[in-house]
Amino acid sequence: MSEARHLAVKASSGSLQGQRRQNFTIKEIKNAGENEPPLLVSSLFQSTKILRIKRDLAREEEEQVRLVLRKSNLHRSRDHRLLRRHAITRRSFVTALSLTLLVSCGPPRADRIVIGSKNFTEQLILGEIFAQQIEAKTHLPVERRFYLAGTYICQQAILGGRIDIYPEYTGTALTAVLKESPQNSREEVYRRVKSEYATRFNLVAGSPLGFNDTFAIEIRGDDARRLRLTNISEAAAYSPQWRAGFGYEFMERPDGYKGFVATYGLHFAGEPRIMDLGLLTRALVNRQVDLIAGNATDGLIPALNLYVLEDDRHYFPPYEAVPIIRQEVLSHHPEVGVALDELASKISDEDMRQLNYAVDGQHRDVKEVAREFLRKKGL
Repeated sequence: MSEARHLAVKASSGSLQGQRRQNFTIKEIKNAGENEPPLLVSSLFQSTKILRIKRDLAREEEEQVRLVLRKSNLHRSRDHRLLRRHAITRRSFVTALSLTLLVSCGPPRADRIVIGSKNFTEQLILGEIFAQQIEAKTHLPVERRFYLAGTYICQQAILGGRIDIYPEYTGTALTAVLKESPQNSREEVYRRVKSEYATRFNLVAGSPLGFNDTFAIEIRGDDARRLRLTNISEAAAYSPQWRAGFGYEFMERPDGYKGFVATYGLHFAGEPRIMDLGLLTRALVNRQVDLIAGNATDGLIPALNLYVLEDDRHYFPPYEAVPIIRQEVLSHHPEVGVALDELASKISDEDMRQLNYAVDGQHRDVKEVAREFLRKKGL
């Protein structure tokens, strides 16, 4: 097994009690191999049955994609080979996830709260904070279903009643879910999301947690100092010499790539490399790309000597973190809403960066990190 693959196989601490999640250390991120993309291993695939389903689906998807690639000749490009690999994993993951949710078992739903999260560290931490807060304040049993891919899967899971709560960001809810144009006012974005989620989906957007995880346009710190760059407009002149790397959702969502390059007049040296969020930072550090769209609360930004360019034209909307909750859950268990309301405004931008760094940079167990944070906040 190559070093990159070995470093990349990491397990969620979500649905398996007591399991310790393995994360990249700073040294591993800097030194991992460049030729093989890591694999995302979800805690949902721990059982033999699900592993078998995933393997069968992946085999079928591989054959379908191979036929498409023969026609389009995408296999001639190394970057397209990378995209092909990720596309197979992504489609297989979505299909297998749906089957997983259907066959999952446990006590009656009325007797437990199911918390989900997306597939990156910050979401895992927030999901664990929600879980521990509810367990401590309500004494209801909590099931963790973390690493549910991206926004679309989490949204479908909560609409289908497969999860009850998950962390979301107001800007993402506005643009990616509601399909509305970006807005710059925190208050207006939150008001709109809260109103539309209640009307359209019978979902409650809880009180903001206190931090804004906007997109961070990052370059290497050495480049920022050498070129004396502070904002995106200044960097636009150098973009024809730079390779860019972005996540899947960023390339597709209304507040993502298309509007971003148009707003700033960016023209990169070739098509952007598309990769999982967990790969972007390593690709930037290893000089595989020169500019990425990461998260502003990423704890590894200062540790890896990266620099966040100011969004001087205010392209990105606010992305305040909020819990999304099924109204049915609050009707049956109002104490759940009370417990989550205690988290309102308790997590600052700096708090979230430190939490992310504790897991990603210091390789600490997410349950311990969440427990320590709640204790520190008097919760």
